[in-house]
Formats: sequence, structure tokens, C-alpha cells
Amino acid sequence: MTLDGAGVILLSGARMKKYLIIIEKAARNYSAYCPDLPGCVAAARTRPSAERLMREAIALHLQAMRDEGVEPPASTCSAAVVSVAC
Repeated sequence: MTLDGAGVILLSGARMKKYLIIIEKAARNYSAYCPDLPGCVAAARTRPSAERLMREAIALHLQAMRDEGVEPPASTCSAAVVSVAC
């Protein structure tokens, strides 16, 4: 595994990009979305399943963009957890 200058992971010859996903716990499931890829969403009964489905959804989303001649965007989102007095 190597990392190129654009933050793209090269794994066994395949290019891999990292994208932030947000996972939210709902009453009966988990929903997830990727802020860098509007409309790229998934839902599942478990958190691991939601993560797996998001990997698949992102791969499909990026392929659809490439098929339409659109360059997939670089990830620009980040997240942080903050502590506050309550």
C-alpha cells in the first residue's frame, strides 16, 4: 500500500480515495451519507452493514460519475468530536 501526493491510496494497483461518511442512529436502523457526494446514501439494520453499503454506494456513485465523463471530487469534508460542559 502506498499513498500518492493527492491523498489517494494505491492498493495492489487499484486507486483508492478516502471519503468521510456520517452515520446516524435512528430508532430501528442506521443511516449514512457522504457529504462530498450529494445523494450518496445508505441505510441498514446495523452499523457495520451501513458502512459496507456506503462503500458500495460510493464506488457505484464514483463509477457513474466517470461513466458520464465527470471527474470524481476530492474529499474536502472532515469531522471532529468536541466536548462541552452541560
